[in-house]
Amino acid sequence: MHGARIAAHILSTPELFDEWLVEVKGMAERIIRMRTSLYDLLVSELGSKQDWTRIKSQIGMFCFTGLTEQQVARLADEFHVYMTKDGRISIAGITPANVRHLAESMHEVTK
Repeated sequence: MHGARIAAHILSTPELFDEWLVEVKGMAERIIRMRTSLYDLLVSELGSKQDWTRIKSQIGMFCFTGLTEQQVARLADEFHVYMTKDGRISIAGITPANVRHLAESMHEVTK
């Protein structure tokens, strides 16, 4: 109930609503930048032969990478990169500081 009241207050107060919209837009833009950065590193810089178009074509905070359960296990064991067994990764967890490690690790397990 408390959270619902806070949300209702923000959404019904024009100044707070405008601020919320700016923050939501910023979050969405950051996720798009991380998707683009991961894709560009894999394809353009590392020369991966895999089809990574799903990284950029999907939307939202998560992405199905297409990695196999064995590749996911190798990512965790060898590179300390963690995702669900079906290859679903949190794009929100990708940052400019870790995107290169992620791309290089994904590239290595898909060679």
